[in-house]
Amino acid sequence: MTNHIDRVLVGYAGTGGSTESIATFVAARLNARGLTADLWDLAERPSVEGYDAVVLGSRVRDGALLRAAENFVWHNADALRVRPVWLFSVGISPSLRGPVGHLLRDIVPTRIAELCELIGPRDYHAFAGVVSRQGAPLLARIVLRLCGGRYGDLRDWQAIETWTDSITAYLRGAVPA
Repeated sequence: MTNHIDRVLVGYAGTGGSTESIATFVAARLNARGLTADLWDLAERPSVEGYDAVVLGSRVRDGALLRAAENFVWHNADALRVRPVWLFSVGISPSLRGPVGHLLRDIVPTRIAELCELIGPRDYHAFAGVVSRQGAPLLARIVLRLCGGRYGDLRDWQAIETWTDSITAYLRGAVPA
């Protein structure tokens, strides 16, 4: 008898709602595909025990995941290494255009790369979020413009759906170690 992976922890760390909405979408889509996906705010420090796989998402701030996400990864590194894990981040970089933007959007920030090396996720994907002009300092607006950035809801739901479906495809064919 083959045991398929069924229970998935979908955890997120965010401040503006973009990361939570993406994590909510991922969990709902996994559930709709017959998996049992539980959505957790990583600030609540959920346990990995009882889950066969993990999907983690965080807003990017200063080239790093938010503290709740980083702490979760460091605290659960041993458990995460023996489970299939997918990691996503939400920030401005994936939406950048132009010559400078194309250079910047493909770079994985050092601190995120270190976490990937620590736990070995099956995939890391950066998604764009919602970028609001309201309250942005002048210097930030100038830098955003120079890097080919723009304002608005920049989430690519089709890309998020495709990514989530690739997780489902893997999990439906995977056997726990």
